[in-house]
Amino acid sequence: MMSETKRQPAFKGLKATGPMGENLSLLAMLALLVVVFSIASPRFLTGANLGSMGFQMPLLGLLTLAMLAPIVSGGLNLAIVYTANISGLALAWTIMQFGGAEAGIGAFVLGCVLALFVGAIAGAAMGAVVAYVGAHPILVSLAMMIFLRGLGEFLTRGGDISGFPDYMRVLGHGSLWSVPVPLILFAVIAFGWHVLLRRTPHGFSVYMTGSNLKAAEYAGLNAKRTLVLIYTLSGVLCAIAGILMAARFNSVRVGHGEAMLLITVLACFLGGIDPFGGHGRVMPVIIALVILQVLSSGLNLVGANQHLATAVWGLFLIGVMVLRSGQIQRYIGLISGKDK
Repeated sequence: MMSETKRQPAFKGLKATGPMGENLSLLAMLALLVVVFSIASPRFLTGANLGSMGFQMPLLGLLTLAMLAPIVSGGLNLAIVYTANISGLALAWTIMQFGGAEAGIGAFVLGCVLALFVGAIAGAAMGAVVAYVGAHPILVSLAMMIFLRGLGEFLTRGGDISGFPDYMRVLGHGSLWSVPVPLILFAVIAFGWHVLLRRTPHGFSVYMTGSNLKAAEYAGLNAKRTLVLIYTLSGVLCAIAGILMAARFNSVRVGHGEAMLLITVLACFLGGIDPFGGHGRVMPVIIALVILQVLSSGLNLVGANQHLATAVWGLFLIGVMVLRSGQIQRYIGLISGKDK
């Protein structure tokens, strides 16, 4: 694929440039963290802790997938959290119109459809401005983030909406054959996202557009339509995350999940997504998500302050950028004697 050919030289010095090597390096990092935290805390490998991680990771995972595709296309979606929140508000408003905690399944289904529509509209609006106006994705998504945050606070007056039907707890807290329902949902969507990006003409267009927009257009691809669609699908994923958020927290508030925005960017870069677009896969990002979840849970079990976990995540991001810089790669090549 063109995008991979273009990006390969920047990672010339690393043996782990291919998909398998990339996964193995992340799996090695994951194994090291598991060993360290297993020694540090006997509760780490217990069923209770693993189950807790299984319930916590899917929400961050959905938002990360929503961030992944725009980055691969050469853009960014800073509005993912607030798109999820405004979509959750659409679901909550619908349920409240049908009796709140007494609302039936039909109201929930209608609310989910409305939430997905709201997420898709928010994403499509960003994609259209990026594609047809030519505005920078960072500025467009930042403007959408501010708009959705202000709109949500206006609609809720800074408060929250709570009191949902009990059956929604199955989506947020239920298990199927001892596997958390949110984890099953995330696995299905992640597989679909992988197929979309790697096995469909639209996915090919996304990589081509992220690698070189002008070249994609000269090759006859409808790059503008590709951008609109990828941001629309990103908005739909945000809406699913908003629905899951409402089910897990039994409430919807504009500020829910604000801290997740930067973590999704960290997970993407740790998973090998090129910040300039055109390169990246779903599987390494999923492994990166597991690494971050293990790190968070392990630090919590050993009694570390949550703010320390945030600081460690920041150090992770800095370390990833340093290790993947062209200068470091040249040094590695020189040391290995393979960079001529």
